[in-house]
Amino acid sequence: MINPDFLASFLLASFLMAVAPGPSNAFLMAQTFANGRAAGIQSAFGFALGGVVHTFLAVIGLSAVLKASPTAYSAVQYAGAAYLCYLGLIMIKGTLKTPDTSEDSTSEDKPHISTSKKSNVMFQAMMTEVLNPKVALFFIAFIPQFVDPTLSSATFQLAFFGLLYPIFAFPIDCTYIYFGDKIAQFFRSNPHSQLWIDRVTGIVFIALAINLLY
Repeated sequence: MINPDFLASFLLASFLMAVAPGPSNAFLMAQTFANGRAAGIQSAFGFALGGVVHTFLAVIGLSAVLKASPTAYSAVQYAGAAYLCYLGLIMIKGTLKTPDTSEDSTSEDKPHISTSKKSNVMFQAMMTEVLNPKVALFFIAFIPQFVDPTLSSATFQLAFFGLLYPIFAFPIDCTYIYFGDKIAQFFRSNPHSQLWIDRVTGIVFIALAINLLY
């Protein structure tokens, strides 16, 4: 059972948090600008899967370890930052190649996430979410506020709200992606714009890595 008043409060708070610009929105927009709308949607799916993982960890209590252990928190934090930094560097590295090969070979050798590898985009988004300890703390600090202690199963309520948040946030993420792709299409009309889009995307990923450390 779920308290209807708590559910309404949760949906309102979730909407405000999903709409507010944040690191996940920046990641979605960067992927959309660099690789198109489909890659952005794959990223949104990845973030949703990451939310499912965090819900599972919160229910079984592992997320609480991150809150209680500074060492565990730092380990996950640095791993997440290193992963984001790696993604940013390979994006930037791909723009430094000299355009002296054929169009086909350039497309095949390009090291950044291409539109033909969208399954990788989803995995990268999921890992970015899973390796973000701030998200783990969000799930163990935010979601329990809406658990009604007068009802029978707190575990069920934690799982319900934890799984509801990524489902609720997904269409909001898709809205960001839709308008981001419209803006990106304007820049893609310039034959040299993709190079700078990839560079800016790499810088955004590195900036997200730095943000994760603070």
